[in-house]
Amino acid sequence: MEQAIAAQKKNPKKIIIDFYADWNVACQDMDKHTFVHPEILKYLNDKFYIVKFNAEGNDTVNMYNRVFKNPDYHVNAQSKNAMHQFAKFMNINAYPTLIFLDENLQSITNLMGKFSAKELEPYLSMIANNQYKSIKTREQWENYQKKFKSKIKE
Repeated sequence: MEQAIAAQKKNPKKIIIDFYADWNVACQDMDKHTFVHPEILKYLNDKFYIVKFNAEGNDTVNMYNRVFKNPDYHVNAQSKNAMHQFAKFMNINAYPTLIFLDENLQSITNLMGKFSAKELEPYLSMIANNQYKSIKTREQWENYQKKFKSKIKE
């Protein structure tokens, strides 16, 4: 997280935080299929800083003038572990969850659950191009989706 914030100061981009858990099959599937798709990789590399954050891990995060830890982390946990304070602070309720932050580290939106490359693409485009700022209603979002021209052929 600190690396993304430092890089952002030199070259402002939005940040995507991928909150995941090692044991979660949907998280593994997105890593294997969604995030490696060439069109998705292009968006991610060109327009965002990506932070993969183990929501049950033991990292220390310094952000928003706070220090976040996982005091209930167990080294020998067999599968699930305690949720990290940072994940709780960001209101993570399921894995995977993608949190989009603007250049000032303010939350834009979050996407909860598994997304295919084709499902994720319109969100990446909308956020990367700041179109989210003019989409205020469900009707506007639906119109955006209808007009969106995907580059992904499945």
